[in-house]
Amino acid sequence: MGEQAERTSLFTKPISLELYPDLSQPVTNELQQLTSSNDYRPGWSRYLILAGVATTLGSSLPVGFNIGVVNTPAELIKQFCNESVSAHYGVVLDNSSLNTLWSAVVSIFIVGGCTGSLLGAVLADYLGRKKATIATSLLSIVGALLFVLCRAANSVEMLLLGRLLVGLAGGLTTSIVPMYLTELAPLSLSGSMGVACPMGVNVGVLVGQVMGLDFLLGGVDDWPYLLSVYVLLVIICLPVLFILPESPKYLFVVRKDEESALNALSRLRGVSSSILAADVQLLREEARTPVGGDEFWGLKRVAADTRLRRALLLVCAMQAGQQTSGINAVFYYSQTIFKQAGLTEQNAQYATIGCGFINVCTAVLMLYLLPLVGRRPLFLGSTAAAAVLLTALAVSMKAITVVSWMPYLCMAAVLAYVLAYGFGLGPIPYFIASEMFEVGPRPGGMAWGSLANWGGNFLVGMCFPVMRDSIGPYSFLIFAALTAALFVYEALYLPETSGKTPAQVADSCALGRRRHTSRV
Repeated sequence: MGEQAERTSLFTKPISLELYPDLSQPVTNELQQLTSSNDYRPGWSRYLILAGVATTLGSSLPVGFNIGVVNTPAELIKQFCNESVSAHYGVVLDNSSLNTLWSAVVSIFIVGGCTGSLLGAVLADYLGRKKATIATSLLSIVGALLFVLCRAANSVEMLLLGRLLVGLAGGLTTSIVPMYLTELAPLSLSGSMGVACPMGVNVGVLVGQVMGLDFLLGGVDDWPYLLSVYVLLVIICLPVLFILPESPKYLFVVRKDEESALNALSRLRGVSSSILAADVQLLREEARTPVGGDEFWGLKRVAADTRLRRALLLVCAMQAGQQTSGINAVFYYSQTIFKQAGLTEQNAQYATIGCGFINVCTAVLMLYLLPLVGRRPLFLGSTAAAAVLLTALAVSMKAITVVSWMPYLCMAAVLAYVLAYGFGLGPIPYFIASEMFEVGPRPGGMAWGSLANWGGNFLVGMCFPVMRDSIGPYSFLIFAALTAALFVYEALYLPETSGKTPAQVADSCALGRRRHTSRV
């Protein structure tokens, strides 16, 4: 009863005049003045933890799971595709046609991811961040049902549609979930919440590798269940999404619903709205900026606005560069490298799973490192190390049959690359757009970044087989060159976003090279 009275008094008084001083002062000084008047410091609350866990396990993990899970049962699914086409169309596919159909099964997931990235900007503003995440979970459930039923129906079309739907859900997830989580978090925890999505993706890839082992779901008749087992987590987490609050920033800036925004903020922080002056001031700051939420920001408008150009280029370069660094190619070659180092087939598979485990561990460590070190040093250090290790991998793989100890150097290069990738190049691109764009254009910025990521994935998937067949290990020199170019560009222009508002980050982007060259 007392809390409701406090909320009522908060709305009956003119908030902008009585609670907040002149907006001409820098926001950081103003926030210090506001927070110094009471002992409240925003931290981990029940709803914030629930949001992180539910979206990581129920939304992000299925993305990673579906990225790599088809590799293990590939031959079994090819056989099913041939039998299905033969039964329905009376055609027996030759190897070339079957490989083409299999490429469609694999690549339609990426087509769905690109489409979902573009739709994410629309759904995030039309439905809201929370409802869009719920809709994404429903798509994942439908996709899993198609996987389970496709063999019983002997329908390759159901398999293709299922892959399309889970790809669509993946694109929506990578463009919406990091934005939702960072908008829920206080400024001091935005990095920790932002890394939850890439951590979920990494865990999903690892879970897919583990579940594909022979003694789990790697058996001859188990592939439909292997493809769909992720749905258990989606179903468990879905009810939690319904009880989570909507993003207060979305409600306040985009929907202009101040009362609902403050109610959501109070639930989220676990305190009365009367002591959330600093948080509300941040909302007002974003609402009053030149690129706030007064108008609808579509994808075209975000791309055309010159004030956002530098930030958009930085985000898209980071997202595409994450894929063109060759992480999927390294995982593709890892099992071969481990076998050449003397491991058995099964032990090489376990070693590849170990690479995935390293990726997950580094993502967990990033929860601790991001607030301490910052985004810029971690990303640049990770990118520079990845470029060097990719070069070492190319050289050592070329000499792997010449020098007796070279397979061990290859194995060390793979493990070191996965480690370096996980400390910046892997997780940071997923959420950096949510810290570089203000609330209005944020969905568009996230969508363009997600599209660049899926586009880079598609480009590598199309080009790597050709590169592998024509130049072999030298393929990694191309990945190294692209990663080195990414390092140079981001070193010149990428600002530090930790602890800063989007308006402050925009100012840093405008300064660009003049601000950062002395720090690299």
